[in-house]
Amino acid sequence: MRRSRPDEQMWRVEWGLGLLAVVLAVTGILTETVWVLGVGAWTLIAAGLIEMIYRP
Repeated sequence: MRRSRPDEQMWRVEWGLGLLAVVLAVTGILTETVWVLGVGAWTLIAAGLIEMIYRP
């Protein structure tokens, strides 16, 4: 079954936020910068909220 266009766009946003969260978290851990780690955590929370709330 093929996804509709808005559904596909939201899927890309979710995966993009998830990938960004992982990159920020790893960067924060490696550089020992807490605020970068925090931004990564909030980005992951945003991706999770979009996943839970958005229903096409």
